[in-house]
Parts: sequence; C-alpha cells; structure tokens
Amino acid sequence: MTAEALSAVGGSRGTGAARPRYMPVAEHGLIGDLRSAALVDTRGTIDWYCCPRFDAPSVFASILDADRGGSFELGPDASTHTKQFYFPDTNVLITRFFADDGVGEVQDFMPVVDDSREADRHRLIRRVVCVRGSLPFRARVAPRFEYGAQPHTVHAEHGQALFESPSLTLALTSSVPIEVTGPDVWSLFKLREGESAVFALDRVGGDVSPRFCPLSEAEHQFNATVGYWRRWLSQSRYRGRWRETVHRSALTLKLLTYAPTGAIIAAPTTSLPEQIGGERNWDYRYVWIRDAAFCVYALLRLGFTHEAEAFMGFLSEHVHLQADEATVGLGPTGPLQIMYGIDGRRELHERVLSHLGGHQGSAPVRIGNDAVDQLQLDIYGALVDAIYLYDKWGQPVSSAHWDNVCALVDWLCDHWDQPDEGIWETRGGRKNFLYSRLMCWVAIERAMRLAQHRGLPADTLRWGRARDTIYRRIMRQGWSAERHAFVQHEDGHVLDASLLMMPLSKFISPTDPKWLATLDALGEDLVSDSLVYRYDPQASPDGLRGEEGTFSICSFWYVEALTRAGRLDEARLAFEKMLTYANHLGLYAEEIGHTGEQRGNFPQAFTHLALISAAFNLDRMLG
Repeated sequence: MTAEALSAVGGSRGTGAARPRYMPVAEHGLIGDLRSAALVDTRGTIDWYCCPRFDAPSVFASILDADRGGSFELGPDASTHTKQFYFPDTNVLITRFFADDGVGEVQDFMPVVDDSREADRHRLIRRVVCVRGSLPFRARVAPRFEYGAQPHTVHAEHGQALFESPSLTLALTSSVPIEVTGPDVWSLFKLREGESAVFALDRVGGDVSPRFCPLSEAEHQFNATVGYWRRWLSQSRYRGRWRETVHRSALTLKLLTYAPTGAIIAAPTTSLPEQIGGERNWDYRYVWIRDAAFCVYALLRLGFTHEAEAFMGFLSEHVHLQADEATVGLGPTGPLQIMYGIDGRRELHERVLSHLGGHQGSAPVRIGNDAVDQLQLDIYGALVDAIYLYDKWGQPVSSAHWDNVCALVDWLCDHWDQPDEGIWETRGGRKNFLYSRLMCWVAIERAMRLAQHRGLPADTLRWGRARDTIYRRIMRQGWSAERHAFVQHEDGHVLDASLLMMPLSKFISPTDPKWLATLDALGEDLVSDSLVYRYDPQASPDGLRGEEGTFSICSFWYVEALTRAGRLDEARLAFEKMLTYANHLGLYAEEIGHTGEQRGNFPQAFTHLALISAAFNLDRMLG
C-alpha cells in the first residue's frame, strides 16, 4: 500500500474527547528545512522542535514531558476526527479535521531557502484552511526554551508576539488576533469555507528581524516549498513497484541532512524509548559514520549524487581522517570516532535531563551520547564502501580522499583483531564480534578494488594478506558447528541479525551452503512475522535492563538476504508485511514492539535506507 493510500486509513483520532497526554510515536509526521525538524502529531500539535538546528536545545518537547516540554497546538475547537498525509511528492504535511459543521486542515512546512550555508532565518509556517462549512479554531503557542529549563518573557502587539529567553528569541506572527496568558500565546478564531489563517514562527536576533507572514506570502512560501521538494525528488531514477514508498523514504533521508555541512543524522529526536518505562533512551541527533555511509549508498542507488558529494565534503572539512603517526592506536577509537556533531565536533558528552519525565514516563531523558568513545571497527568498512560507491556512481575520488583511505586501511591492517563494542553499541563489554571482522574485510577489499580500478598507489600486498587473514578467521572461528551457523562473536553460539550483511557485502555467496544454513537459523531464532530481532539479550547480555523490540533495519536486511538467495516469494511477502508496520505516512521508528507499535527515535534513517536497498534489489530480481 502506498504512503498516500495509507494516509486514508491512518491517523484518525478524536480531538473533542479527552486529549491523551502523550500521542504514540507513530501518530506523527516530520517536517524540516535541512537544518532542523519538527514532529507534528495527528491532533495538529507540534510536540518536538529544536531551533535553529537538529542538535540545539528543544523549543517544543511535550513528546518528552507533557507538562514541562512545551508545544504548539493548532486545530478546531470542536469534536473532530483527523487524517494526515503529505502533499504528494513533498515534505509538506497536511492534517485534516472532520467535524459536524465543516472540514478544515492545517498545512505545516518549513520553507527551504536553498542548500547553501546561508539561512539565518528559521521559519515554521502553519496555514489553517476551512475547506467546507465553518469551524472554530484554537491555537496555543507554548515554547519552553533549553529543554524546558530556561524561563522566558513574552510580549505581544499588532498581531506579533516576541518570546525572549537568554539563549534564543522567537517571533510569532499571526493573521488572526492573539493574546498573552502567562508565558504562552493563545488565539480563538472562526473560519468559514474558503477562509484561511497563518501562523509563522521565526528565529530572530542579530541581522534577522521579525517579519510578518501575510496570507499572500504564506501562499508563495507554500508553492516554493512544494516546488523545491518536487524538483529534488525528480532526480530519482527509481521506477519500480514500490515507487511511492521508496520515494517517501528518500524524502525522509533528505530531511535528515544538515545542509550547511553535508552531515546526515541518525534521527531528529532524542530519548524516544525503545521500551515504554525502560532505560534504553538515546540521543540520535548526530552523525554516525556507519548510518551516514549507508545513507550515501541508498541515495546513490536512486541517483541522488549531490547528497553523497556533500557528505564527502563533511568528511573532508570536519572529520580528520588522516591517521597521525604520533597518535595512531593510542586513542580509544583509532583514527575515526563512531559519531560526530553535525558541525564536526568530537565532544558529545552525555547527560541526563532529570527535570523531564520522558515519553509516557520513560526516563531518563538524555542529551549527548557516551557511545562516542566506543570502539566500533565496523565503521571503517561502512565508510570505505561508501567512498568506493561514490567513486563508482558519483565522482572519482580525490587524491586527498585516497590518501585518507590508505591511512585508514593501513591502520586497520594492524588493529582489526581487537575486541570492540560492535554495531549495536552494547554496554556489556568488548567482544570479538563477527560483524566487526566482516566490515574490516569490506574496508580492505573495497580499497583494493578502488586502487585496481583507478590505478591508485597502494600497499596491496600487505592489504591482501590482512584481507585474507580476516576471511579465514571468520570462516574458522565465526562458524559454530553446534549451531550450524555463523554466530555473533568468535567461539560463541549466539545468533545475531547483523550477520545478514555477509552476503549483502559480498563476503560470501548468497547461496553458499554455510550461509543458507545461517539464514535458516536466523529465521528460526530471530524472525517473527517478517520482523527480526537483533539478538537475544538474555543469551548475550548487553549491559542494559529491559527488553527489545524487533529492529527494522534487520527486517529489511532479511528481505534482501532472501532476495539474493533466490527465495523471492518469501522475500516479497516479508517486504509487504514490513510495509504494513509503517505509520500512516510511511514512516518508521528504530524498532517495532510486540503489538506493532513504533519504538525508539523517529523517524530512523537506518530503517529507511534499508527499505530503499531492499526494494531496489527485490524489484530488480522480480524483473
């Protein structure tokens, strides 16, 4: 089912009855301007927004604390049910309200100025339209600065309100009367068929002064934003069976890019729980080398070379790839960190915001991420593979990038056999994870391919010896005769869904008997109705309390592994089942719970990039 068709059945919820304190994660859509993003729920409330960029302190965060987080409510002051959809082929979100006396809608978008490094005005526009009949509307703008910890003042006159805090000033302009009550701004107004109203929220200060947004300008900005997204999407080369689903994922990945630097974040939110009431709550508003590199692969597959080029620019300008002879091997993570800030910063100290209660009481709320200090050797394979594919499908790699690749591969030849925390960032101690070994092999193998293809200088004899040693180590110590499968870590017996990448990375033939036995074992132990668990935390403790849902990237890896093994009927059924777990807009969080609920940060780049790859390869095999 397409994203537009799903929107016809999803998102319905009465607004006139008692309002739930927390809307489920799945009851949200995402808007953004390539610098920041906001979540809008199916009631028309913005309950997550950071300004002026993804990793800035929140302005609206009622999704993390209904009392102290702040929100921007907008909708009919009447009993309604709602439906939500994206304006076709765009990231403009429409929330429709159906009442006894009429039909109205809120059009939410953040104008995209361009992809340049200039855009000091961060504007969020909410246009309300009465489509049929007449409806009373109610708006409440209640920002809470610095994650709800910093007080502010508000002053309003002539249809404009100024919210001032020590760290940030926001200007609200409105085409309908507004009034101040305490720290908030309210508006009650009525629209008849064909009438509209506009609210615009701007970051102001410095050279940016408050600016009204009359109805005509809102119309112009709406059309310009629609035009931007449609021009961008028109570059896609995908014409397969799941075009609208794939394009929604591509549009979502684009929303997670930070235009000023080319960074690609893992998710636009922090601390949305992997289990309600649990402690698995993390801040994902940063650039994971692994996630971003996989995003590059997915976007290149569809023909979006500019994003790959921009990410290469981020690496060149903000990430010091060159391995310094004086420090190689002395740091905790080698020449690369696993993640960086969207501006390239390396310090991402994790702390708990104890004044926020968490989504549905799921504390702690964290900002920053201490996993930054982990050793995860697989990131080198993800990065070098992305550079290899960029050279193949985008632009030839530069001499400077090649020097950096050589430095990384040289370092890896000496350090690939260290235990590490692995792809799942476990906090239960380092192990000799098979996936880490696999991706070290990928890094060296892709670098050798690139050197041969381009005639680039490389110590291929040394690299080849390391590559072959890793291969034999995996085949010898990663295979469990007892389980008759490849396993999570050397000389162990626990299965791990990350091993689905073995045929996807071309390490092993997708029809090799050992791999097919592993695929069957994974299907028996970790797969439930096409949904795939990462691993069994009971059999392989990860240092955290609570249980996990199924991990959606693994579910799409499973589809692709079935596809490559030639089991096309199983692959197609698993893929179609996975599509039913998307929300009403075609968006996915990180995990899916026991009753099909979305869990974790939302939407998740990992999931959407894997969907694109699975759809692309399955479509090609089906012919």
